[in-house]
Amino acid sequence: MHTQSLAALAEGLRRRDFSSRELTEHFLGRIDKLDGELNSYVTVTAERALEQAAAADARLDKGEGGPLTGIPLAHKDLFCTQGVRTACGSRMLDNFIAPYDAHIVELLDAAGMVTLGKVNMDEFAMGSSTETSFYGPTKNPWDTARVPGGSSGGSVTAVAAGLAPVATATDTGGSIRQSAALTGLTGIKPTYGRVSRYGMVAFASSLDQAGVVAHSAADAALVLQAMSGFDPRDSTCVERPVDDYAGALDQPVAGLRVGLPAEYFAEGLDPAVRAAVEAAAAELEKLGATLVPIQLPNSPLSVPTYYVVAPAEASSNLSRYDGVRYGYRCADPANLEDLYKRSRGEGFGDEVQRRIMIGTYVLSHGYYDAYYLQAQKVRQLIADDFRKAFEQVDVILGPTTQGTAFGIGEQTDDPVTMYLNDIYTIAANLAGLPALSMPCGMLDGLPVGAQLIGKHFDEGRLLAAAHAYQQATDWHTRFPGAFA
Repeated sequence: MHTQSLAALAEGLRRRDFSSRELTEHFLGRIDKLDGELNSYVTVTAERALEQAAAADARLDKGEGGPLTGIPLAHKDLFCTQGVRTACGSRMLDNFIAPYDAHIVELLDAAGMVTLGKVNMDEFAMGSSTETSFYGPTKNPWDTARVPGGSSGGSVTAVAAGLAPVATATDTGGSIRQSAALTGLTGIKPTYGRVSRYGMVAFASSLDQAGVVAHSAADAALVLQAMSGFDPRDSTCVERPVDDYAGALDQPVAGLRVGLPAEYFAEGLDPAVRAAVEAAAAELEKLGATLVPIQLPNSPLSVPTYYVVAPAEASSNLSRYDGVRYGYRCADPANLEDLYKRSRGEGFGDEVQRRIMIGTYVLSHGYYDAYYLQAQKVRQLIADDFRKAFEQVDVILGPTTQGTAFGIGEQTDDPVTMYLNDIYTIAANLAGLPALSMPCGMLDGLPVGAQLIGKHFDEGRLLAAAHAYQQATDWHTRFPGAFA
């Protein structure tokens, strides 16, 4: 059952070939048997899952429910889930039990989905490899000596290894897409404001966006549709009707104008990855799309811009973790200053402390204009590049990552190299655009991903293009043999 699509699982549940309880027990059994090697789950909510499965079965027995009723999923461990630990991969929140549900958790619960548990992530979503987690690194099921990407490494590993059919994730600078690319999955980051951030623990508020990782665009469309929608509790959530993503999957690719940015195929890209992405472009052209060379001249500035803006927002968002109100508190503080220093020093890991310090620096008196203000200006230039490009094309295609998954521990001592893992993904976050990664090849037994970027609120077109590509190829059906 763990290799079937969401549509196939839903059909099996509707026909009562199996029950939601049986399906849930199947995945719980795989987690118990296999996750010790992968470390994708931080918390398994077996009792809650079986209760939700029983409720789903009751609805299905009455002929009620929707396309997701009774289907299990995993949540990235920064979405608040009432009564369940929400730790964000950090010692700081290791003892935090969420008193409420995030908006997307509410929506997916209402759709009848079954929560298997919370999955691992880089601490406070800061990282590109899921190695900064307080709970240890998650491993890539295609090669357990390698990383699954980050910060959504737990989400993608759980899905790629068949420990969940689908998972929620978040993307601040590429965490959904980069992780999906390194594990052979389809991952979509919707337009900023399409999905509510209420109940999602903040890293960088103007960049964070919830999304989904799944085996295919068709699976991702079903879940994204259920988790999208206006939420008045999030002031950045856009009041706009949700498109029928699943219903639009079969729109033809013929006539689609696909932009190929010169900057994304320049120095630094592994030649084999480039060949795989170019083959994906050729496949779309064969399906009727038109390939159009474009330029995004300011995209090389994405990484330095991001690493001013994101740490600045993180330093503000994470100031609430002070050892007083909630979260980790040091033992026997000598005074208030000692309480603050030791609680934050012991509760936060090295990468989080590094970004807080960078953010505090760029916001400090005398440096705000020189760094933060300039970064915001460059951010606007990057957004303008996309606006001009979309006057010529409908979607933009390029690589998701420069190479395939790297070894665990290989880049942990080199933060700059680690930051460059997101060189092709960050620009979409800075501009607030929807983007997805889809598998487009294999290199030495490791997956390669291609990225599609679309206009604001054009998730349907991205999913349809990816679906058409996946109807013509089989990269998305590949499964890591050790976990089949």
